[in-house]
Amino acid sequence: SVHEVVPVYYQHAHTDDFALREYSPNPTWLQIVTQEVPRLRRAGWNIEIDNDFPVQVLSADADIEAELIEGSGIDWLELHLGVMVDGEQVDLVPALVRLISRPEAAALIEVADDDKPFVLTLLDGRLLSLPMSRIRPTVHALLELWASGGIDADAGRIGFSRLDAADLAGLEERTGLVWRGGEALRDLGRTLRQAGGIPKAVVPPSFLATLRPYQGQGVDWLQFLGSAGLGGVLADDMGLGKTVQTLAHLMIEKIAGRLDRPTLIVCPTSLIPNWTAEAHRFAPDLSVLALHGANRKASFDAIPHHDIVLSTYPLLSRDADVLLAQDWHAVILDEAQSIKNPNAETTRQALRLKARQRLCLSGTPLQNHLGELWSLFDFLAPGFLGSQKAFKSRYRIPIERYGDAERQELLNRRIRPFMLRRTKEDVVTELPPKTEITESVELETSQRAIYEAIRLSMHAKVQAAIASKGLARSGIIILDALLKMRQACCDPRLLKLKAVARAKAGSAKLDRLMEMLSIMFAEGRRVLLFSQFTEMLALIEAKLQDEDVEFVKLTGETKDRATPVRKFQAGDVPLFLISLKAGGVGLNLTAADTVIHYDPWWNPAVEDQATDRAHRIGQNKKVFVHRLVTLGTIEEKMEVLKEKKRAIVAGVMDAETGGPLTLTDADVEELFAPAG
Repeated sequence: SVHEVVPVYYQHAHTDDFALREYSPNPTWLQIVTQEVPRLRRAGWNIEIDNDFPVQVLSADADIEAELIEGSGIDWLELHLGVMVDGEQVDLVPALVRLISRPEAAALIEVADDDKPFVLTLLDGRLLSLPMSRIRPTVHALLELWASGGIDADAGRIGFSRLDAADLAGLEERTGLVWRGGEALRDLGRTLRQAGGIPKAVVPPSFLATLRPYQGQGVDWLQFLGSAGLGGVLADDMGLGKTVQTLAHLMIEKIAGRLDRPTLIVCPTSLIPNWTAEAHRFAPDLSVLALHGANRKASFDAIPHHDIVLSTYPLLSRDADVLLAQDWHAVILDEAQSIKNPNAETTRQALRLKARQRLCLSGTPLQNHLGELWSLFDFLAPGFLGSQKAFKSRYRIPIERYGDAERQELLNRRIRPFMLRRTKEDVVTELPPKTEITESVELETSQRAIYEAIRLSMHAKVQAAIASKGLARSGIIILDALLKMRQACCDPRLLKLKAVARAKAGSAKLDRLMEMLSIMFAEGRRVLLFSQFTEMLALIEAKLQDEDVEFVKLTGETKDRATPVRKFQAGDVPLFLISLKAGGVGLNLTAADTVIHYDPWWNPAVEDQATDRAHRIGQNKKVFVHRLVTLGTIEEKMEVLKEKKRAIVAGVMDAETGGPLTLTDADVEELFAPAG
């Protein structure tokens, strides 16, 4: 009997009967049965244990096998870890879930010796002994899955959906077990985890943009997610072409016949013109309907007959009945950080939209705290990161408050398959030395009314001057009229008219600038901002001060030019406001990687000279140049004329520098006609 070989240390015959204390200094029955009895049997002893002995420890007859079995929900597979015990198949998952949910579980597994058995208490009270070396990789992997929120302890089971495919692949990889079942889900998980494992998408010839290699990889990724019924965050830096990648994705969907419902793209109001223009330019076969403005309700019935429907975040609530009634092929949120507040009405309405695929586009998916990231994923895949409360305790507090690198890596690993982020530094070899981007801006209603009033009155004034003095002697009046139209595009307050003050018209361009700067600063960009109007710089300065943005400024009135240059070059501030005339030449500002031209002008050489303050010898970063151009105005007309009618541009440029105005009557009419 056991008592013949093990000293009795007990003060009473039954003091420690069945004692299962983990750190008892004396041998317990559990230690005796799991360690001493096997040792004695190996030494030749014949040990008999009565069937009614309370500490019955079972031994597995074979290796553990992992099997995925169809669960109760759609696309839901449950994991079973089966082992044969005395001819009976036993599932270890419920017992393992109970074990790993204990706070001390990780420490116990860490200190356990490989040469000692691992004893698992089954739900029916029986004890199962397994070699520690065999079970440790599985328990480690399950502990990691538990820490990332991938296991529901209350349910006592481990299940996987398509969203968990990457976690499943990681679990399979780390356990080293034999797996059966769920082949499709396991294949999906391995593809999501493997770099370069995503199949190549074929972009149709009818898509008119030439994609850079990294953009092609982005389209591959979007297509792969779509084919798997998954969503994701395309989180490339501003200027890397999130719009063109998305349009290519939708074009492939149309050619494949899958775009049998419209796709809804929700964006800031200022980006409606960009989406419209980019779709027309690169994917003219995609029909686009912009739900924007006071007359949009007249277009509601046309929604099902378009490939792309554009709406804005403010309209999600106002048009909720219409947008929620439609089944969408995809819902795409551009500048998706707009739903970073999960309690906002806009966010709540976005969550209610019905679509086969949900996508977020954002160069700054995380601006202030991890809760914003949770909000994006709550839209993409509710429950994927747990509840807001669970996410806070599992990730936000450990990472933000205590700098927990391990928990940060767990979060990164969980979201990595569903977020594609490339910075400008990542794709530097694929970019030209200078990337130029036109930012189209649509005037708001009151600003549009002011602009049209100025255009009509200036046109009449110019016509009257030409009729009385002739074209050659009307140059000053024509240039002044063009100036006022350009000022109305920049900000109506530049006109200093009482009617403008009464109308309280805002500036769509200034609003768009502030949106861009917010994103650029979050990306760590260093920005030069040029304007020809020092008064416009003053208006921008006031806006920056309201939002506590640090900057330096250089105009013709700046006495000390060296100090702002030194502060910007040293990285003390992220933004340099510069008047085109005072700072367009003679400065070396290689700390900048971004240039914004707030107002375009006739002479591209002058703009290029200003851009070259950053794009010059000594610059080791790619430079991005953004031009803000208001649609349907003289600014848009200028851009077209610079490309197609150089004679008109040259005539205005010469007059600007004091030369004669060499325009014809037809040229003047073209300048003041409504922009096409």
